[in-house]
Amino acid sequence: MVRLLKKVYNKYFSKDKDLVKRLLPIIGFVPVNLEIFKIAFSHKSTPAEKSSAVTNNERLEYLGDAVLGTIVAEYLFKKYPTENEGFLTKMRSKIVKRKSLNAIGEQMELDLLLSKYNKTRLSNSMLGNAVEALVGAVYLERGYDSTTRFVIRKILQNYVDVSQLEHTDDNYKSQLLEWCQKNGKTVSYKLMARYKLEKRDRFKVAVLVDNQKFGVADDYNKKSAEQTASREALIKIGIMN
Repeated sequence: MVRLLKKVYNKYFSKDKDLVKRLLPIIGFVPVNLEIFKIAFSHKSTPAEKSSAVTNNERLEYLGDAVLGTIVAEYLFKKYPTENEGFLTKMRSKIVKRKSLNAIGEQMELDLLLSKYNKTRLSNSMLGNAVEALVGAVYLERGYDSTTRFVIRKILQNYVDVSQLEHTDDNYKSQLLEWCQKNGKTVSYKLMARYKLEKRDRFKVAVLVDNQKFGVADDYNKKSAEQTASREALIKIGIMN
């Protein structure tokens, strides 16, 4: 009864009722604890409010990453009962990797919520982080079973074409490594620079083939920079257009 009254208050009378209005079509329910959902869309680059002990979504992102990975693993395990571990691992990676989550966050229009709670220019990585943080918030609010339904019905079924992913390979690091192994060459990555841009760390990475620079890229995420640099290398080698 108390939870029901809290939901009614949050939806119609709370100062954050606009947040509830935006969240409802995304998560499918009215939250009781609105604070954790506000935190889910607060990036560390935004100045902290003195009244809040936790001021950004990093902890929720950490939790959501673990929960999302488990749910997706279970979903794929049941969807592909005859496939081996290697196939399942690759499919899970395609779904939960940063690039995929960034695209999902964009389709979910999480940029509207991020714009509300942050005073910095939004980046693609913030969208993916927000997806994970949102999963973490739903988990704390409703538990594992409800979060599983949310991930499958609201995320996977709406924004992920699992069948298409079976035939897609945009792991450029893996493709470059495979080419180097077949051709007797070495591949390595070198961090060229790490700097601040709008209060966030940014990484500049080079990929070296036989100690020669074949690609350079920078991104807010080191792994993403390595992927982009690898793509440049594949283009230079002639494997990709």
